[in-house]
Amino acid sequence: MILYIAEKPSLGRAIADALPKPHKKGEGFIQAANGDCVSWCIGHLLEQAEPAAYDPEFKSWKFEHLPIVPAKWQLTAKANTRSQLNVLKKLVKQASSLVNAGDPDREGQLLVDEVIAYLGVTGDKLHQTKRLLISDLNPQAVKRALGQLRSNREFIPLSTSALARSRADWLYGMNMTRAYTLQGKKVGYQGVLSVGRVQTPLLGLVVRRDEDIAAFQSKPFYQVLAHLNTEAGATFSARWHPSEACLPYMDEEGRVLSLGLAQNVVQRITDKPALVTEWETKKRRQPPPLPYSLSALQIDAAKRFGMSAQTVLDTCQSLYERHKLITYPRSDSRHLPLEQHALAPRVLEAIGGGAGELLEGMMAPDPGLKSKAWDDKKVEAHHAIIPTEKRANLSALTQAERQLYLHIARQYLAQFYPAYQYDETRVEVGIEGGRFCAKARRDTHLGWKQLYARQQQEDRDKEVMDKEAMDKEDDFGGQLPPLVVGQALHCLRGELLEKQTQAPKHFTDATLLSAMTGINRYVTDPKIRSILKETDGLGTEATRAGIIELLFRRGFLCRQGKSILATEVGKGLINSLPESATRPDMTALWESSLNAISRKETRYQAFMQPLVESLTGLIAQAGAQLPTALAGLSSGKGFGKASGKGAGRGFSKGKARGTGRAKARGPAKSGGVAAGKTATPASKRASRG
Repeated sequence: MILYIAEKPSLGRAIADALPKPHKKGEGFIQAANGDCVSWCIGHLLEQAEPAAYDPEFKSWKFEHLPIVPAKWQLTAKANTRSQLNVLKKLVKQASSLVNAGDPDREGQLLVDEVIAYLGVTGDKLHQTKRLLISDLNPQAVKRALGQLRSNREFIPLSTSALARSRADWLYGMNMTRAYTLQGKKVGYQGVLSVGRVQTPLLGLVVRRDEDIAAFQSKPFYQVLAHLNTEAGATFSARWHPSEACLPYMDEEGRVLSLGLAQNVVQRITDKPALVTEWETKKRRQPPPLPYSLSALQIDAAKRFGMSAQTVLDTCQSLYERHKLITYPRSDSRHLPLEQHALAPRVLEAIGGGAGELLEGMMAPDPGLKSKAWDDKKVEAHHAIIPTEKRANLSALTQAERQLYLHIARQYLAQFYPAYQYDETRVEVGIEGGRFCAKARRDTHLGWKQLYARQQQEDRDKEVMDKEAMDKEDDFGGQLPPLVVGQALHCLRGELLEKQTQAPKHFTDATLLSAMTGINRYVTDPKIRSILKETDGLGTEATRAGIIELLFRRGFLCRQGKSILATEVGKGLINSLPESATRPDMTALWESSLNAISRKETRYQAFMQPLVESLTGLIAQAGAQLPTALAGLSSGKGFGKASGKGAGRGFSKGKARGTGRAKARGPAKSGGVAAGKTATPASKRASRG
C-alpha cells in the first residue's frame, strides 16, 4: 500500500480524486480501489515542547533562566489534532511506501517530514519515500503530478532549512520575549512584550516612519517652466534643469530652495529667443507584466481594491482549494516552467468561457506567443499564480474572489499579447544660457495594454495621480511639435511654480508589503544591501500577511483610514530594544543563510551556532538596561499579561500551521526533528552539521 500524506484535507481529497475509484472513506483517510491510501495532516500536528517540558522551573518566567537553549529538541503532539496523528500512525505502519504531499514550499516539506520522523519511520521505507509536488488541485493537474514523483531525499536541504528556521525563530522569540517582558514589569508595564526576528523589524519600519513624519518640517522649493512657441505657432512647455552653479541653492534631492534664484530665471527667459539643442525620438517596447507572486498580488489588490494582505491570502486560498480556479497561491515566483506553456490553449479557453468580459472588444490572445514569464531557471518549488483549466462561474464567487480571479486571469492573458510600443521624444532647449527639457510619449501599438485600458480609466475616475507621481513626471507634458536641432524658438514667458516638500507618507497595506519584499531599501550597510537584493525580503510570501495582522492583534499597530501607524506601546517597545533587533539586517541575513542551506551552500550548525552566541549577548544587553520608554503605558489590546504557558507564541515567521513555541536550557545541539525519535533525512543531515 502506498500512503500519500497531504498537508491538509483539501489537498488529500484532490489527490484521492485522481486515484482509482471506487473509494472507501475512513476516519481521517480515503482508500482507493487499488488499495492505496490518502491521509493528511491538519497543518502542523506537532509543536515544540513548552520550556517546562525540559525543566519544570522554566514554567515561571525568571531572567536567570535565560537564554533557554535545548540540549535535545522535543516535539509534542498538538492536543486538538492528536486523533489525526493516531490515524497516520496506524497507516504508516501498514504502508509499504510513503509519499510526502506537503505544500510545495519549505514549510510544507518540513511539516510532513517531521511527522514521518516522529512516527519512527526508518530504513528502506524512509530512504524510498517519494515527494509529490502539486500546485494545481484540478484532477488533470494532480494526475500529471502523480506521474512525476521525485525522491523525497532530493528535498533534504529544503527540509533542513525549514528546521533551522523553526528552531532559530523559537530560540530568538521565546528568549527575547521573556527577557523584555520581565524587564518591562520593572518599569510598570504588565503586558507581554512579544519580540520576533520578523515582526519586530517590521514594527521598527513603521515606528521610524511615524517618527520621521512627526519630525518633518515642510519647506518651499521652486521650479521654472518656459512656455515656448515655434515660427509656425505651435506651443509647448519645458522645465528648467539647474546647472552645477546652482548647487549651493539646492537641497540633496536637486530642488531649488532659493526664491530669488528662480525669480531671476523667470525674468531672464521671458520674451527671449530660444534654440533647440537636442532632439531625440526613441522607439520603445514594453513587454507584458509578469504573472503574480503572492506579494505582488497583495500589493496590487491593496492599491486597487483596498484589500488587506490577509484578505488577499484567504481569498486566494478559497480560489485554490474550494473553487480550484487558480494554482498554488503562496508562491514567491513570477515565472512559469516551459512545460506549462503547452497548457496555455486550455487555460485561455477556460478564461474566455468563464471570464469573457476581460476580452470584450479585444483581439483574441495568441497562445503561440511565449513571453519572458516562461523561464525554467527562475522557477523553483512553485511557479507564478495563474488560472487553472477550470472554467469559472463568476456568479458563484464572492466579490473579493471575483475581483482577484479576474485580476490573476488578466495578468495571465497579457502573456499572449504583443509588447506595448510607443515613441518617446525628448527635447532640450537653451534659453539665455539655461537648460530646459520636455518629454512626450506617443502610443504606436497598445499590445497587452489594451487589456488594462478599462481598469486604468476606472483608476483615473476614482483618484488623481498623487503629487509624488506628478513630480516624477514633470518633464512629460502634452504632445511636442516637430522640431529639429538648431531650430529657433521664442520663449513667450517664464512661469514660477512654488511647491512644498512633502513629509513621507504613512505606510499602507500596499506600501508595507512593498517594504517587506524590497527590504534592502531600508538597509544602510552597502554590503548587506547588496546581499539582500538576492533574498526574498522580510518574511516570506506565506507569512507576511500573518505577521502584519499579528502586530495589530498585539496592539503594536493601528489603522487610521488606509494608513498604518504604530501605537504608543509599539513605539515604546522599539525604543527599548537594541537597534540590531529593530532593523531588518539580521532577519534578512537569516533568510539569506536559510536559502543557502536549502541550496547546500552552508550547513545547519554554521547557521545555528553563531545565532546562539549572538542571542546570549542580546539577553545580557536586555538585563543591563531598563525599558524606560514603556514606563506609564498599559498593555496593548489583544495581548495580555505574561503567563507561563504559550506566552510569546507566534513570534516565529512560520506558516499558521501550529509552529512550535518553547525550549530548554543547555548547549545547542541539532538532534533529530523529534527528540528520542528517528530523525528525518533532513535532521540527520543537520546533525552532521
